[in-house]
Amino acid sequence: MFTKAKNIDTAFKETRRFFIMITSGIILLCAFLVYKSFKMVTGAQGKIYVLASGKAMEAFAEERRDNIPVEAKDHIGTFHQFFFTLSPDDKQILAGITKALYLGDASVKRAYDNLKESNYYTSIISGNVSQTVKTDSISVNTAEYPFYFRFYGKQEITRSSTVVTRSLITEGYLRNVSRSDNNSHGFLIERWQILENKDINVKNR
Repeated sequence: MFTKAKNIDTAFKETRRFFIMITSGIILLCAFLVYKSFKMVTGAQGKIYVLASGKAMEAFAEERRDNIPVEAKDHIGTFHQFFFTLSPDDKQILAGITKALYLGDASVKRAYDNLKESNYYTSIISGNVSQTVKTDSISVNTAEYPFYFRFYGKQEITRSSTVVTRSLITEGYLRNVSRSDNNSHGFLIERWQILENKDINVKNR
């Protein structure tokens, strides 16, 4: 009698142990599947597809804070290219300045108005002058907001008889704004001013 009771008790304990092991295994398996599913969904959300030349190319989205220095420098460089690259063509000048104005605030508009009032763009057109800008370096302080920057570059101004190289140093601040077709980086240049713009070399053609 006691032997049978002991055998039943042992069988019950073994059965309980078996079910505990099975239940633990199922819980671990479910936790693993949930983790893998979450990881897969997160990875899928980080993927974007870019259409280039009729082909869909996979790209990966990044957090904005991880890419601020790169985007800020590209925004600043692009702005200076639009503002300072000029040809003796009023439509080209207007197109470039319009793009630059989307990237900056009223300080940029004031600089443009001052140049326009001094007949700078008229002299570019009448004198068949071409102007390009080359970026030497861009420093951005992302430790404090708005982000202070300084641009270092050179202008090359080609006239009928000479090629003039000028140093170009500007400074300003970057403020976050919404991204758009006209402002893909989502920055706006504020308090922009030209610190230096002087001839450093003149060559006869």
